[in-house]
Amino acid sequence: MEKAMREEDLVLGNGRTLHFYDHPPEGRAAELAVFWHHGTPNIGRPPEPLFEVAQELGIRWIGIDRPGYGGSTAVSGRNVASVASDVARVADRLGLKHFAVMGHSGGGPHALACAALLPERVLAAVSVSGLAPFGAQGLDWFAGMGEFGAASLRAAVQGPAAKAYHEGLGLAFDRGMFTPEDWEALAGPWSWFDSVVGPAVTQGADGLIDDDLAYVTPWGFDCARIACPVLLVHGLQDRVVPAAHSEWLARQCRSAELWQRSDDGHISVLNYAASSLVWLRGQVRSEG
Repeated sequence: MEKAMREEDLVLGNGRTLHFYDHPPEGRAAELAVFWHHGTPNIGRPPEPLFEVAQELGIRWIGIDRPGYGGSTAVSGRNVASVASDVARVADRLGLKHFAVMGHSGGGPHALACAALLPERVLAAVSVSGLAPFGAQGLDWFAGMGEFGAASLRAAVQGPAAKAYHEGLGLAFDRGMFTPEDWEALAGPWSWFDSVVGPAVTQGADGLIDDDLAYVTPWGFDCARIACPVLLVHGLQDRVVPAAHSEWLARQCRSAELWQRSDDGHISVLNYAASSLVWLRGQVRSEG
């Protein structure tokens, strides 16, 4: 029988709450803790479609609701770098000195932030379908994005008021943002997203707004400073975050490895995330 996921609240000194999830392997000691960094808009529940391979690899999943999502208190003006101190606090609570990080979509930059800012603790990092910094030199940041997603992020570039106004329009999601392969994945194992998207927006759009503002303002760290092993995974058909973003990151992160999937989009590329976990476990096997 699968071990139940534990959920807890960590109340910080300023009264702010961090809600986190802890899913260890069943019947064995964990060999590696991996912090999952969720996309926008999601809550931080770790990815159930990867539980089976995580069990085989002895991986302990930990996830955190970013501020403004789920059970975590909103923090106005947060940047991408802010996640590192939150992860460190949860790791301290769980008695974890070292761990790895993995993020999908908007979770990719947050995973990289931990790798850059917690170099003594983060053993390796995986970013799947992740964004590059806004204004990155040599990258046409919006090129290849679907119109729906690009309009949302362009509103964020204009500032908090414009972004809040855009979200208040209640625009219907453009199904063309996802490829046929994405929709197939969402109808299969990755229907799991239904369980993390709905709860993320039930309390309003604050988390989503703060995320998008963070993506298009200075992140608060330099990707070139990341020294641990990094794996970047991207589908070349991605219409949400174009593959050029991971290509740019691969040029900046001196220890990065880039995997590209020619036929995959933003979601369907997650069908190969199990291989990413195998890679991750291999990078840190000697650390145990």
